Amino acid sequence: MLPKPNRVVHAADFRRIVRAGRRISSPIAVLHVTEAEAATSRFGFVVSKKVGNAVVRNRVRRRMSEHVRQHLLPLDHPVDVVVRAMPAAATADCGTLTAAFEPLLRSR
Repeated sequence: MLPKPNRVVHAADFRRIVRAGRRISSPIAVLHVTEAEAATSRFGFVVSKKVGNAVVRNRVRRRMSEHVRQHLLPLDHPVDVVVRAMPAAATADCGTLTAAFEPLLRSR
């Protein structure tokens, strides 16, 4: 699980990031990225019912959260990111998941 300071939790923050953020698309996720208002990077995850049932949605959310925790938290400049999972995320493997976050990894 992501540490609490690294999570986007308020609906107003989700709206602000999605509306004002730069959009990066991949087959399994759409990332909305904006400069952080806080000193740390924060991530939020949106997984709709189109992805699958509750078990599948929670699995996708946990896998994405763990990937962010392991690979993306030490970003050079703090950003706020909302990750919106696409239906293909339900069957994605680790390599595909890494490819979805590749634009953020390159922006270090």
